Amino acid sequence: MGDLAVGARSGSGEPEDGDIPAGSVQKTADGGSAPDAGHENESGHEPAPEPGAAGGEDSGAAGRRRRPERKQRSFWKELPLLIGIALVLALLIKTFLVQAFSIPSDSMQNTLQEGDRVLVDKLTPWFGSEPDRGEVVVFHDPGGWLPENPPPSGNAVSRGLQSALSFIGLMPSAQEKDLIKRVIGVGGDTVECNGTGPLKVNGKALVEPYVYPDNTPCTMDKPFKVTVPKDHIWMMGDHRQNSLDSRYHMDQPGNGYVPLDDVVGRAFVKAWPINRWGMLPIPDTFEQPGINAAGAALPATAGLVGALPLVLMRRRRLTRKGAEAAEGSAG
Repeated sequence: MGDLAVGARSGSGEPEDGDIPAGSVQKTADGGSAPDAGHENESGHEPAPEPGAAGGEDSGAAGRRRRPERKQRSFWKELPLLIGIALVLALLIKTFLVQAFSIPSDSMQNTLQEGDRVLVDKLTPWFGSEPDRGEVVVFHDPGGWLPENPPPSGNAVSRGLQSALSFIGLMPSAQEKDLIKRVIGVGGDTVECNGTGPLKVNGKALVEPYVYPDNTPCTMDKPFKVTVPKDHIWMMGDHRQNSLDSRYHMDQPGNGYVPLDDVVGRAFVKAWPINRWGMLPIPDTFEQPGINAAGAALPATAGLVGALPLVLMRRRRLTRKGAEAAEGSAG
């Protein structure tokens, strides 16, 4: 019987090209020998792949799986951070952008009711914007407009909570004394009212649909005619017979005028209750032609008065030069 060929495929007795008998060795470049790659070693197991070899993908994946995964922080650990960020944002918004105010009285009926919440724009004053006629404005008490504050609560916890919430603008401060009225006159305006009206600004009678029903624009006991100083405003409530506004403080040191430095901002929207939501626009009566005449004439007049001495000096100098030239030609 003939010998069987190891590794023969065709049964011809000779191994085909490329076939290497099992357990054989291959010559290496330096003349050594190495086990045949892809075949089992003597122990019967496949050799371990070299580090970095293509066959090490499975081990790399296993390595990635063995890395400790980053644990997500629990909600309760992140909650203090979220609260801190919210408080900082609320403080910045209250200080520079918008603040909510509660209406404390009926002096602005029916435009605003007691208990309404309004949003006040505090941003535009930072850019030099000044209150305009017809705007509803929140301002600090110039002095003597409001009664003294009630004594603080005896409960220390209640006092501390109110102080903290008022600091970030979530509730009014017990120490703040703010009012809300409508701007009727600005610096340079002449505002007047006799008898029951009409109210006039720079000689123009105002048509005031915002005044409380059955109220007159002014009252018999408080006739007035004032010229508003620069950097001040003249304020009146829409409920004219129930508003202690500029008319009722003319005998005080400020003469009823509110300094612009005391203005907090313009109330631009009624935010609460939701069924009373609405904007607070400037009424059309303040846009009528000619109402700015006095205010516009004031700077022009001041400029003319300031330029008059310069014109006279120039005329005198030209006259003197003409006289000197005439004398020279005669000589």
